[in-house]
Amino acid sequence: MDHRQGPVTDRLVLRAMVPADAEAFHRLNSHPEVMLYTGEPPMPSVEAAREAIERYPDWEDPGYGRWACLLRDAGPDAALIGFCGLKLLPETGEVDLGYRFLPEYWGRGLATEAGRASLEYGFTTLALHEIVALVLPENEASIRVLTKLGMRCTGDIDYLGDTVQRWAVRRQDAVER
Repeated sequence: MDHRQGPVTDRLVLRAMVPADAEAFHRLNSHPEVMLYTGEPPMPSVEAAREAIERYPDWEDPGYGRWACLLRDAGPDAALIGFCGLKLLPETGEVDLGYRFLPEYWGRGLATEAGRASLEYGFTTLALHEIVALVLPENEASIRVLTKLGMRCTGDIDYLGDTVQRWAVRRQDAVER
């Protein structure tokens, strides 16, 4: 099954990124406010963004990944406004929910909407038993999203040299909500 076409929500279309998304992807991943709590350096150029999209290995193994988020009402010329989706973390063997949106789209519930669709996809289509999210403790906005999604903090862990909070939700708990 090809998981490149993700869910469509009330306001969003989720799909695999394509090279034409490179400019918007660079804008997202080089924005200082967006990158503040990611633990990653800003993306240096549009060309680096294009290369990252073209070399994104997750669609081949494990077969799913982070989707581009586009406004549904914007039509066929919609630009990427963020990303959301699931990623296998090779360091832990867990599946992580991750999301990022441009600041002009913050506070609208879009991360929650995309996150909810990603969790549902993970539990129903991929038959996952648990999905985690790793977040820096000072990222209060992201923690609010995870709480709205029914995820619970299971404690602090060391991940790639950072102390992060591990949040998790199990399929049976998500289905009961």
